[in-house]
Amino acid sequence: MLDIKFVRENVELVKENIKKKFQDEKLPLVDDVVELDKKIRALKQEAEALRAQRNELSKKIGQLMREKKIDEANEIKLLVQKNNERIAEIDPLLEELSNELLKKMMVIPNIVDSSVPVGKDDSENVEIEKFGEPVVPQYEIPYHADIIARFNGLDKDSSGRTSGNGFYYLMGDIARIHSAMLSYARDFMINKGFTYCIPPFMIHSDVVNGVMSFAEMENMMYKIEGEDLYLIGTSEHSMIGRFKGQIVKENELPITLTSYSPCFRKEVGAHGIEERGIYRVHQFEKQEMIVICKPEESMEWYNKMWSYTVEFFRSLDVPVRTLECCTGDLADLKVKSCDVEAWSPRQQKYFEVGSCSTLGDAQARRLGIRTKGEDGTYLVHTLNNTVLATPRGLIAFLENNYNEDGSVNIPKALQPYMGGIERIIPKK
Repeated sequence: MLDIKFVRENVELVKENIKKKFQDEKLPLVDDVVELDKKIRALKQEAEALRAQRNELSKKIGQLMREKKIDEANEIKLLVQKNNERIAEIDPLLEELSNELLKKMMVIPNIVDSSVPVGKDDSENVEIEKFGEPVVPQYEIPYHADIIARFNGLDKDSSGRTSGNGFYYLMGDIARIHSAMLSYARDFMINKGFTYCIPPFMIHSDVVNGVMSFAEMENMMYKIEGEDLYLIGTSEHSMIGRFKGQIVKENELPITLTSYSPCFRKEVGAHGIEERGIYRVHQFEKQEMIVICKPEESMEWYNKMWSYTVEFFRSLDVPVRTLECCTGDLADLKVKSCDVEAWSPRQQKYFEVGSCSTLGDAQARRLGIRTKGEDGTYLVHTLNNTVLATPRGLIAFLENNYNEDGSVNIPKALQPYMGGIERIIPKK
C-alpha cells in the first residue's frame, strides 16, 4: 500500500504506474483517494479548530461564572453545545471516509522498480541468465508421474478417495527424496546464515490483508469455517505477520529467516489442477527465505536471495534460468520479482520452481512494521524467496537425474540425507 502523501504529491506517476501494469480500470481510484484525502484533512482541521475553540470557551465560562455573569456564561454554553454537536457529526463521518480511503488505497498497486520490463502478462517476462547446460539425453525422459510409478512412489487413487483431486500420497524412495530435499534446503540456508523457523500454518485475516492483495487471497487462501483463520499459501505469510505492529531494533537489521511449512492453495484459475501428475496441486511443502531490512539494502538482498536458489538447484545437477517478471505479471504489492525456472529435459523447456520478490515498504505499511534510527521511526522493507517448493522441485530433480535404465542418480549434496546411497533403483 502506498503512502497517501505520496499519492497526493505524485498523482500522474501513480496513474502511469497503473497503466504500466495494464490495470486501467483502477485509474479512477487515484482521483477518488485524492478527493477523499482532501475531505478528510478538511474535516480534521475543522474538528481540531472546534476542539480548540471549545477549550477556550470552557475557560471563559469558568471565568464568567466566577464573575457571576450567568447570562453571558449560558450563551457561551450554547456555543460549546453547538461545537460538541458538530464534532459528534464529524467523528463518525471521518471514520467512514477513512475506511473508504483505506479500502481504495489497498487496491492501488505498488510502484514498480524502474528496471522492471513493461509487459501484459507472464508471456512477456524476460530471460536474464542461464545457469548450467540444458541437456536433452539420447533416451526418452518419461512423464514425472510415470517415473515415480516405477518406484511405486505415488498413490493418487487413495488420495482421491480421502481428499479429492489435487492431493497425493508419496511413497517409499520418492517420499524419502522429497523429505531429503527439504532437509537439505533447510541446512543450505542455515549455512548461509539464516535462522531456521517453523511458523504457524494458520493466520488471522488482518495478517492476510497485510501480506497480499484481496484478489490473491480470493484465488489462493482456504478459510477455516466459523473462525477468523486462513490456511497459509506460503510461510512468508506467517513469517512477515510475526512482526505485525512491531518496532524492530535498527541494530538487529537485516533479519534473515528461513522457514519450513506445508502450503495450501485453491489454485483457482484457467490452469486447473493436474489430474495425473503432481505439478499443480492443492497441498505442497516449501522451504522459504524472508528478509526484513533497511530500505537502502533491499535490492542488494534481492540479488543475493535469488542467487541462493540458483546455487541450491545447481548443487542438485538441475540447470536453471532466471526470468524477470514484467509489470503485468507482478502482484500489486511487489516492486520487483524474478522467477527461477528449472530445465525440463522431457518438455525441452524451463518451468517455474521458485520466485523472489521485494515488496518495498508495502507489507510493512499494511502491518505497521517499523524500525527506529537516529533520524526517527521509519518503515522497513520486506523480501521473500523460494528455496525449494515440492513437488515441483522434486519433478525437476527426477527429470534431470534420470538414467536410461530407469534409475535416478542422487547428487553428492543430497547423499548424506539419503543414507549415503548414490542412486535409487526402480521397483518395476
